[in-house]
Amino acid sequence: MSDLKIEYTDKEITAWGGIALLKKMIDKMSFIELLKTCPLPAQGSNRGYDPVQIILQFIISIWCGASRYEHLEVTRFDGVIQQMFGWKNMAGHRAFIRYFQKFSMEDNTTVFRNFYQWFFNNLAFNNFTLDLDSSVVTRYGQQQGAAVGYNVKKPGRSSHHPLVAFVADVEMVANFWLRSGDAHTANNFEAFLLQTLSHLQNKTIGLLRADTGFYSKKIFELLETQPQPISYVIACPMYVTIQRTIQSQKVWMKIDDGIEIAETMYQSPTWDKPRRLVMVRQKVSQRPKATGKVLRLFEDDEIINGYRHSCYITNLTLPAAEVWRLYRNRATCENRIKELKYDYALDKINQHSFDATETTLNFIMVAYNLMSLFKQVIVKDKVRPTLKTLRYSCLGIGSYIVKNGSERILKMSVNMKRRSWITKLWENSDTISSPFINLSG
Repeated sequence: MSDLKIEYTDKEITAWGGIALLKKMIDKMSFIELLKTCPLPAQGSNRGYDPVQIILQFIISIWCGASRYEHLEVTRFDGVIQQMFGWKNMAGHRAFIRYFQKFSMEDNTTVFRNFYQWFFNNLAFNNFTLDLDSSVVTRYGQQQGAAVGYNVKKPGRSSHHPLVAFVADVEMVANFWLRSGDAHTANNFEAFLLQTLSHLQNKTIGLLRADTGFYSKKIFELLETQPQPISYVIACPMYVTIQRTIQSQKVWMKIDDGIEIAETMYQSPTWDKPRRLVMVRQKVSQRPKATGKVLRLFEDDEIINGYRHSCYITNLTLPAAEVWRLYRNRATCENRIKELKYDYALDKINQHSFDATETTLNFIMVAYNLMSLFKQVIVKDKVRPTLKTLRYSCLGIGSYIVKNGSERILKMSVNMKRRSWITKLWENSDTISSPFINLSG
């Protein structure tokens, strides 16, 4: 390649022509109109960028792979995206930092309530499965709220401990709280749940699933005493009383090779009443990758130690095997958190200010929800691709804009085999109607 030379062109070319597909979708959904009516903090100067542009450009930059504030420059010099959205100038990363610092805790509550309510009000779907989970986000600076707490991968390192509510059926986030790194998983659960219910408004929660961090008498009672009681399945930690209950169980039903299940009514010494306990044990010799815990209290018992155990408190009346299968589906929740970290930079983008970081991460949740809708109503694959996959398959397309009279045409560099697929995605965006996004069909 010694004869290779370089030259330059003034033609505006983007590496992200596929953003046009998402632009068409959010236009159909009237998302920009939502931004214009949200009570967003005002800019302090007439020279400041329009808040609507700041938010949209931030979301687009996340879709394009930005994982640091400095990486938000990915769209700053993209003239084609600028033309797509009709912006006069593109914001640099410091504009995002300054604007998100204007958000207070009250602003976050008000603004993101508008976003979450809009998402779920516009879904022609009801009766959700709500998955609650927390995560550890390691920090390496002196960010507000970063504290030493439970951190398996980086013991002793400061972190944040966010709490997330996922709606499993539509693969979307219903609520997100940033919390101090030393906060217990179930800390302030009541306020979080009530806020999540307000985000879902008139939607029904048919089932709530949560891991051992949410095992708490207070949580059980809160779910049971709602005006419309919420059905739940919550995993149990292996407390001594739980281990003894499992060990004393004599009747187990085989439901698969190496898997047995049992149930009983269990009452903790601190509870006012017994609750249904579903127990599962898996034989390690037959299922070496089985999940669950060994009963350390009976480590001298060779028979018991041949199994891994898991158990769940529930108020469901379904057969025990079905309760376990329902809970197993919660594994997708862990995958969503991984995607938020790997593809949306949940654990990387932050500011010194706690409120500004929470603002940033909530806008990442908005980007995640919009992309989830894109996967379901535009891409429509049976297996939901990750954002990283979509970047390679349909967002990262070299493109430029030409004018034909009063028309603007986006010329996309796509090989012949993929053109019919991209055309199909473009046509799919025509089927979205506002204000209802029908996911049930």
